[in-house]
Amino acid sequence: MIRLTLRMPYYKKTKIPLLWLRRHTSDREFMLISSVLVGLTAGMAAVVLKTLVHYIHELLAYGNRLLDQPYWLVIFPLIGILLTVFVARTLFQGKPSRGTASVLFNISQKSSMVERYNMYFHVITSALTVGFGGSAGLESPIVVTGSAIGSNYGREYHLNYRDRTLLLASGAAAGIAAVFNAPIAGVLFAIEVLLTDISISAFIPLIIAAVVGTLCSKIILQEEILFYIGQREFFAAAHVPFYVLLGILCGMMSVYYTRMALRVEELFEGYHNKVYTRAMVGGVLLGLLIMLFPPLFGEGYTSVSLLESNNAQMLLQDSWLAFFGTNEWLVLGFVGALALVKVFATTITIASGGNGGNFAPSMFVGATTGFFFSRLVNLLEISRLPVSSFSMVGMAGILSGVMHAPLTAVFLIAEITGGYTLMIPLMIVSATSYALVKYFEPYSLDTKKLAQKGQLLTHNKDRTILRIMKIRHLIETEFQPVSPDATLGELVQVIAHSRRNLFPVVNAEQKLEGVILLENVREIMFKAEKYDTVKVKELMVRPPAMVQYDDSMADVMKKFDESNAWNLPVLRQDQYLGFVSKSSIFTKYRKLLIKTTNV
Repeated sequence: MIRLTLRMPYYKKTKIPLLWLRRHTSDREFMLISSVLVGLTAGMAAVVLKTLVHYIHELLAYGNRLLDQPYWLVIFPLIGILLTVFVARTLFQGKPSRGTASVLFNISQKSSMVERYNMYFHVITSALTVGFGGSAGLESPIVVTGSAIGSNYGREYHLNYRDRTLLLASGAAAGIAAVFNAPIAGVLFAIEVLLTDISISAFIPLIIAAVVGTLCSKIILQEEILFYIGQREFFAAAHVPFYVLLGILCGMMSVYYTRMALRVEELFEGYHNKVYTRAMVGGVLLGLLIMLFPPLFGEGYTSVSLLESNNAQMLLQDSWLAFFGTNEWLVLGFVGALALVKVFATTITIASGGNGGNFAPSMFVGATTGFFFSRLVNLLEISRLPVSSFSMVGMAGILSGVMHAPLTAVFLIAEITGGYTLMIPLMIVSATSYALVKYFEPYSLDTKKLAQKGQLLTHNKDRTILRIMKIRHLIETEFQPVSPDATLGELVQVIAHSRRNLFPVVNAEQKLEGVILLENVREIMFKAEKYDTVKVKELMVRPPAMVQYDDSMADVMKKFDESNAWNLPVLRQDQYLGFVSKSSIFTKYRKLLIKTTNV
């Protein structure tokens, strides 16, 4: 209570100026101001997270003396995952969801409302996971954090769904931009991954937030904390066929990455109610993998830098393979193995209870794939390829394939390499990889499960709105039920006091036995001599179709089309709940269409 009392006056003081601005500025002006504030906050959150991970790693390394001992590579990741699970269980009751998929779920199913604790939960837990060596990326936690900041800002100032969604995406854009010093990539990520429908006017807040987020990291963070690579080699048109082949290889690796990640997740679902057992099993497995392949420790950007600078032999320094020397073919085999096992390390980190994402691991796999391909071609003397360029372009290929975000991948690599000299090969590899992956995997790794549950927003507006709509929000209960044993006279009394021309026939167990249509009893209802002799069960008819409570809206519309009915009864198992009508569906559809358009 004391802490709350101390915090409230400060909170009110910071809120008052913005409330004044809300009243004295236009909606557009307030959105521009809001995008600056959201971008600044999300950018600072990214700075804090990157700094925490950097210094946790520095503290554990203790001048690299501890990490020289193989057993520490097993212990540290295990400690990190256990700490993450402990924090999630004790401080957050184990409820927080993780990854970009959780943001997409909140957009589609919760009107872009992201829980408040996501503004700081992911900063704490992902710092523990990755700082202690968990083989995952920080980008997904930053996306969720930035999205939560934007969403809660919009909720605090009572913005509508469109503006709240735009600020949510602005927070995510600022987070990605701050991590990589890449404002264009941040904007494109928000558009490709989070926003399914966007107008030109929405670009301005996204751009402002991304620029502000980038400035935060550029001004505050030291160069060694940021991932930046200076481009040294140029594009040669003669290498185009090899870039096409690399794109195909990246597409195949992306399909492998997606499918293997989902399979490993399924293996850990058996430990659903045994969180600490799951953390122990996952932590030990991860530690053993890292002991065999030390470059799997942490995000992996240091290893990517070594590949880019053509110093791959240094990856073997802490590995048991160093005993055999640094033979060219040994290095090549080691890098190829890294590309294959990274997906296991990352998925084990996340599935066992750690917090992180697949963004950085995708780039790691891309760099190792590009290096492996180009070095193999060079060793076989088929051609002389620039290994550095192929390593960088491979990052874009896997990123576009796993995340289904080719534009983000192209401009991200262009920005972190400090120029656009690789733009043509980036486009070739990203487009080829994305096209191949899309054929085998219509949905990205982060969205596949949501799509299977029908909870994913898509660029098909009609399908998106149908997925948002739920039967439980459309049930009409003002229909007057009648008993099957009721007489015609009793039915006439019910009809006289009802505004409807449809009457459900429900027995004592609340089970629907049929329906009475007013048009079917119009003639007999005026024959008073039959009021006591004719029963309702003699007049009822079977409804043309019945809707279950958990039916998707697509299934409901199909039943309406096939039955040509205007109203259909809704049941939960056998229990009667009410009716759903075409008119209520069309009314809700129009409202949602207005709500979700022109974001």
